[in-house]
Amino acid sequence: MHRQLLATVLSAGSALAAPAPQASAAPNATIKCPIVFDGRVPASFVQDPTLWDSYATNTIYNPDYVRNADLKWSQTLKFPTGDPSRFDGSDFNAVEVTLSDKSIFQTQNGFRRAGLQFLKDASDGPGTTGVKTLHFSVKQDPTRPLNLTHEYLNVWHEAADYSADQIQFQYGTIIGKSSSDKNNFKLLDRSGATIYSVAAAATGWQNFAFTLDYTKNQVTVYYSTGNTALKQVAQKSADLSGGGQFQIGILKKPTGTSDVVNSGYQEKNINEGQVYGGIFLEDSASNCVSL
Repeated sequence: MHRQLLATVLSAGSALAAPAPQASAAPNATIKCPIVFDGRVPASFVQDPTLWDSYATNTIYNPDYVRNADLKWSQTLKFPTGDPSRFDGSDFNAVEVTLSDKSIFQTQNGFRRAGLQFLKDASDGPGTTGVKTLHFSVKQDPTRPLNLTHEYLNVWHEAADYSADQIQFQYGTIIGKSSSDKNNFKLLDRSGATIYSVAAAATGWQNFAFTLDYTKNQVTVYYSTGNTALKQVAQKSADLSGGGQFQIGILKKPTGTSDVVNSGYQEKNINEGQVYGGIFLEDSASNCVSL
């Protein structure tokens, strides 16, 4: 899984922005396009986290992937309270993916990793054809900060043969690059070129949508903060071939090695998390995007 060392190459088409001020409270948004995969978290999954652990009860995400086989989702996920994200409203809840020293997937000892995967997502399924838009919002947990001396992969679409990620939403210090933008969220293409970058906010929701046009090999990025409507902030050609699946969570790379999958330095007593809300994939045929 994710076996490449990826470099950030700033290009003329890249965009760099500072986060806009958080908006005051406003009515939450309505999804106006057909939903392909709905990853929003209903109250029942918060009240009884064991629902995440079985195919019999988890109708949202794959209960087995991607996590340590001995560490259930009910032991890994947290459910923060507070203002809902733009597309969650009062009907859905935020979910926090956490990392600990035990967050090792299969034999990938170099990584600390936990990633949610849509239950019905398949390497050659509807998420890999036509025009689709992935929505998610992120918020930081001050009690479980990420160590930005490391490179983090937070949201990505991994090719079916595991050789590359067509899109990769990253945080922290990219391996082999300057740490000057470690506080920025960075959307990279499969070659590591920057599509969009924006400073991570210490508080409040930041909303993202990535439209993947598999017919044109093109990525369009939308962004907003708080409850403000999404606006287009970048568009760039990108190689989206190769099928694959989405993952939403955290993959923390080690430092001090060229073999990031299998070795390298990870500090002890890891207690880190990334809060997500409003996760869904919609069909953006006929230029439909929920803003």
